[in-house]
Amino acid sequence: MNARTTRTLAAALSLTAALAISGCSSDSDAKAGADKPKMTVSGAFMPEPVNDKMAGAFMVIKNDSKTADKLTAVTSPLSDDLQIHETKDQKMQQVAAMDVPAGGELRLERGGSHIMLMGLKSLPKVGDKVSFELRFEKADPVKVELDVKERTYNAQNTSAH
Repeated sequence: MNARTTRTLAAALSLTAALAISGCSSDSDAKAGADKPKMTVSGAFMPEPVNDKMAGAFMVIKNDSKTADKLTAVTSPLSDDLQIHETKDQKMQQVAAMDVPAGGELRLERGGSHIMLMGLKSLPKVGDKVSFELRFEKADPVKVELDVKERTYNAQNTSAH
């Protein structure tokens, strides 16, 4: 082989390798998008707040994908301070994130894990709707409208799930 043939062959092999590598990354990018968790929310409600100091929000977040995820943040125009809380040994504590298992759900309910809103900007009344955006480690954000219910309302007593 002469030098020109060797250079041409080397260039052809380099181009083939580059195309193969870029093809692989496109495939893996497509697969990553397919495995990205998709969350759905049901039963979302907020009991009518007693005052503007705090309120709770409850819902069921369902993950139908094969990839586990975490609820990492919640925002709402109603408050600048939304916190994710869990209840353990009858004590409420703020946590940075909560697991949403693959093929499972995260239940945010009275007496258990929930979202706390601190320092409300206004007082919603029964029948109002409050906008929330849930943010996750992997899944796209989910926007949800919570119904403001009577203070004694408990979703467990309904068939709304």
